[in-house]
Amino acid sequence: MLKQAIVAAVIAACATPALAHVTLETQDAPVSSGYKAVFRVPHGCKGAATTAVRIKIPEGVIGVKPMPKPGWELKVAKGKYAKAYDLYHGAVSEGAKEVSWSGGMLPDEFYDEFVLQAYLSADLKPNTVIYFPVVQECAGGAASRWIEIPAEGKKAGDYESPAPGLKLLPKK
Repeated sequence: MLKQAIVAAVIAACATPALAHVTLETQDAPVSSGYKAVFRVPHGCKGAATTAVRIKIPEGVIGVKPMPKPGWELKVAKGKYAKAYDLYHGAVSEGAKEVSWSGGMLPDEFYDEFVLQAYLSADLKPNTVIYFPVVQECAGGAASRWIEIPAEGKKAGDYESPAPGLKLLPKK
């Protein structure tokens, strides 16, 4: 009985950090395809309610269209891409570089999802991971910065505040 309790406690302790980070609902997708990115925000900042979420869009993720959320102000910061990309029926050389939702109030005891759709360009390399750094701002000036991108040979679990990652699959 004691052994089972210890095993259960170890499993719970190992599972808890995974729930503490902003994550993507779907963590893999093929290049040269559309992708619906659902960012799950599981809690506030040390008990404080979430009041803003900012997501940096990686190079090669184009045609970004965020989903509005009632009660939140939606902003898209646009800029030039490093190169022109093919998007459906034409080339694009600029677009969303950051998407933010602000002015809402997500209490610490609840979770919510922040959604955008995008196109994963053919220029992205299959069998690699791209990262979406996220800054979560909370009431009272607190913030959680989910911005750590793993160095070569490391994985997201090696970091305290990893950015949500998307594994790129070969084109279908």
